[in-house]
Amino acid sequence: MATYAVGDLQGCLQPLKCLLERVAFDPLQDRLWLVGDLVNRGPQSLETLRFLFAMRDSLVCVLGNHDLHLLAVAHNIERLKKSDTLQEVLDAPDRKDLLDWLRLQKLLHYDEQRDIALVHAGIPPQWTLEKALKRAAEVEETLRDDARLPLFLDGMYGNEPAKWDKDLHGVTRLRVITNYFTRMRFCTADGTLDLKSKEGLDTAPPGYAPWFSYPQRKTRGQKIIFGHWAALEGNCTEPGLFALDSGCVWGGAMTLMNIDSGELHRCSCEDLK
Repeated sequence: MATYAVGDLQGCLQPLKCLLERVAFDPLQDRLWLVGDLVNRGPQSLETLRFLFAMRDSLVCVLGNHDLHLLAVAHNIERLKKSDTLQEVLDAPDRKDLLDWLRLQKLLHYDEQRDIALVHAGIPPQWTLEKALKRAAEVEETLRDDARLPLFLDGMYGNEPAKWDKDLHGVTRLRVITNYFTRMRFCTADGTLDLKSKEGLDTAPPGYAPWFSYPQRKTRGQKIIFGHWAALEGNCTEPGLFALDSGCVWGGAMTLMNIDSGELHRCSCEDLK
């Protein structure tokens, strides 16, 4: 039995299949961890969701910002953007099964046996793992609540407040938590977010730095698998951190990692021609 983690899929199903075939993945025995952003921008969002849903008992999945965007669009809360490739999911006869499964997924997963966390964007420097798990649970419970879900999805969009405060409440509180786990790249040492800069490490605005770079980060030493930051091209030198988004949908490659051995495999669309 082997356990693998894979970077952002974003509707790129063929590279995922390429990787799973390369390691002879057996869904009856092996496990696959998904770092979020399963859909959008790529060519096969619907087929990707169907493929994952069929093997859902073999998966551990956390949600990314594109997955939450799909849920919002499906609830008629946010209009499709020009660059979205989600219409086929919205028109699918099995959309309810797929979206109901999606909203059951976590924002943060922790494997106690391996002492390793899985998250889409990261964990802000001012939170311990214990606090991060509690904050993630607040959003996860809301996603599963039919009565509260529409209000959350409607208020999810926005860059403010830019910093966590324990006195925040309601949708505002959930928005900040969601932004940390699904959108964060650069922040200050106290967790104030900059959500506009999306390029490499050397593009941080003055006073900001990558979330994982602060010496006083409370999860320093904790093993964390994350995605979201395609501009890193899968490169992160921080000990115990594994950046798996290598920009497949942008012409890069998709990265698969054996969680226990650390062995990496990559497959791009070019490999499939």
